[in-house]
Amino acid sequence: MKNINGLLCEKKCSCGKTHNCNIKYVFIEENAISKVKDITEGYKNIVLVADNNTYAVCGDEAKAQIADKCENVIVFETEGFLVPNEEAVEKVQKAMSDKTDLLLGIGSGVIQDLCKYVSFNAGIPYMIVATAPSMDGYASVGAAMIMNNMKITYSAHVPEAIIADVNVIKDAPMDMIKSGYGDILGKYSCLNDWKLSKAVNGEYFCDYIYDLTYEMLLETKDLGKRLLNREKEAVKTLMEALVGVGVAMAYAGNSRPASGSEHHLSHFFELTGIMRGEPYFMHGTDVAFSAVYTEKLREELLKIETPRKKEADGNWENEIRRIYGKAADGVIALQNKLGWYKEDKTDIYKEKWDEIKAILSECPSSKELTNYLESIELDINEFKKMYGEDKIKDAILYAKDLKDRYSVLWLFAGIE
Repeated sequence: MKNINGLLCEKKCSCGKTHNCNIKYVFIEENAISKVKDITEGYKNIVLVADNNTYAVCGDEAKAQIADKCENVIVFETEGFLVPNEEAVEKVQKAMSDKTDLLLGIGSGVIQDLCKYVSFNAGIPYMIVATAPSMDGYASVGAAMIMNNMKITYSAHVPEAIIADVNVIKDAPMDMIKSGYGDILGKYSCLNDWKLSKAVNGEYFCDYIYDLTYEMLLETKDLGKRLLNREKEAVKTLMEALVGVGVAMAYAGNSRPASGSEHHLSHFFELTGIMRGEPYFMHGTDVAFSAVYTEKLREELLKIETPRKKEADGNWENEIRRIYGKAADGVIALQNKLGWYKEDKTDIYKEKWDEIKAILSECPSSKELTNYLESIELDINEFKKMYGEDKIKDAILYAKDLKDRYSVLWLFAGIE
């Protein structure tokens, strides 16, 4: 595994860009929470942000580290998933004053997204004390929010520090550890989508960022059973991989190295679940299950000898309104702005079909991915049971419309 702190520097790359990740401190070690006192030296008005579950894990300990510098504490009371929406943002903002100079988040995905988003808009830094190795956004610039019923990833800023106490994160709920593993396993899918878009659209691509992300995947993919046993070194490696992927996103300036078709499906299940009051899996778990299905699409596409244009869906807008309800106008507006439905890429697909097939064939098979999931006791049948055939089909056909990012979902929708 690469030294994560060794990645926190400026790198002039052969891709033509200069990559940087402006995180000052990353501590992934035992008793890391003891570092909070020293690294918050110089701040005078800190607002601590947590939910009732994460505060119970190490909130008092973190608060003790900042002592008289703690201006306010906000603890979200929630029984299910906390939603990073307008209401949550307002709650954090109301806990702040004109003197607030740092947000200190205690938690994982949603807490760090809230802190990232609010601190960026307030023009102040934030730090995150991780309570679970559950997702790869810790080190990224993206804040994944749900605004106006749309899942939107805003470009914000990286944290000033990531503090992951191995003694804390190894005892995280197993569902969250599985989610982190699943988020990493999904890189097989998104990295393939990135290569595909480079071939089809000439999208910017960086071999260094690709290789860095892929290395994190290789370091993690065989850890399933050890993670189930909560082995410290395995959990530490998983957390390092999650942070490393976040650094890759910071290098790229967006989430492209870590998010593709599998994330679009995951966002679909989360968004529709919230709107309809239906259950959904944790983010990384949905990503992992969805990666199996995006691989099945690649396997179907590889059977095509010569691509032909698939007839357009004349009922597209009605289907979007059926599926997305009050969020439909935003989805339709996004696609009208992109104009991808008006583009015919069939000639490009025909010209580059051999190259495209070679890229599609690089992923492990859906069976191999299923075996990885089984190693950490994630059963694909639970995914089928949770969502059902019709909802999964809707996701495959219409999850792509939530984003402005090309993936195998667009290829599958365009040819036969």
